[in-house]
Amino acid sequence: MIVLAIDTCEPRGSVAILKDDVILQVVAHTSAEEYSSWLLPAIDLALKSAKSTLAEVNVFAAASGPGSFTGVRIGLTTVKAWSEVFNKSIVAVSRLEAVAAQSHSQDPYVASLIDAQRGQIFGALYKRAASELTLIDQEMVASPDVFLDWVDQQVAGNDQQVAGNDQQVAGNQVAWISTDPDALETHATCKGRAARGEIQRVQPILAPLIGKIAFQRASQGHLLDPLSVDANYVRRSYVEVFQKGPAHVPGK
Repeated sequence: MIVLAIDTCEPRGSVAILKDDVILQVVAHTSAEEYSSWLLPAIDLALKSAKSTLAEVNVFAAASGPGSFTGVRIGLTTVKAWSEVFNKSIVAVSRLEAVAAQSHSQDPYVASLIDAQRGQIFGALYKRAASELTLIDQEMVASPDVFLDWVDQQVAGNDQQVAGNDQQVAGNQVAWISTDPDALETHATCKGRAARGEIQRVQPILAPLIGKIAFQRASQGHLLDPLSVDANYVRRSYVEVFQKGPAHVPGK
């Protein structure tokens, strides 16, 4: 199975070609060039280096967010168009899931974080069951301290359901992983919270991981057509904020 994976959700984007779950080629976005002009030549380069063609791609995979509105749209629009042209299926993968999937820990929970700028982070909490990660609640954008408090509440609540009155603090049960650990560690209200443990740092080049997740889902028949693919921006646009007022903050 040939998988073409794209991540254009932020400036640190990438393109990857995989055969099954084996990475054949990766092209990283390392310049300030707009994705509107960079993406297609990068895909062409990756395919040629992998000795493959668009027509030979079996599954188109794209990061569905979270990230910039323009970046998310470019990636998803590209795979939707090719899906229709070549009559091939799509797999949409969250960047937060691609980060969480790289956790080395065996802790029962994985908290995945990406810098969202403006003093906020994109965050998600996953429950680990064997090799599967199940999203708890939904992905969010929040200040680091709000997200950390929310994770504590979620883990404590889940533990109470399992262990009755045993209210163990969540700290050492959560594996923290991020492309941007400094966004959490340097936040003033998060300093000194040693129970968190070390935050695993992973590279922001996520297209290879998106491709691997896409291969797993495609192998299980979890595929989408172009009309079913949706973006997950998490953060609302400025237009929506002005029209509807401030966004909901978790726990408020």
